[in-house]
Amino acid sequence: MPELARFYGILIAMYWRDHNPPHFHAFYGGKEAVLDLDGNLLEGGLPRRAQSMVSEWMSLHRSELMDNWERAVRREPLNPISPLE
Repeated sequence: MPELARFYGILIAMYWRDHNPPHFHAFYGGKEAVLDLDGNLLEGGLPRRAQSMVSEWMSLHRSELMDNWERAVRREPLNPISPLE
């Protein structure tokens, strides 16, 4: 599981063999959410506060997430993304 960012106990990851649409995984407190790059929840869920922080982080780094998705499709190493501060 390639880790892209970690902040406030939240882990953000993206998998190389994942399927479309472009998306990422967020983990917090034993829960997992899968979100597309528009911020839509595709699977799972997180506590409200964690979900809010993930959404804020995603809106700041959408282009970097898309770049990493494209890298993952090509099976290239993914670039870390700055955490939410």
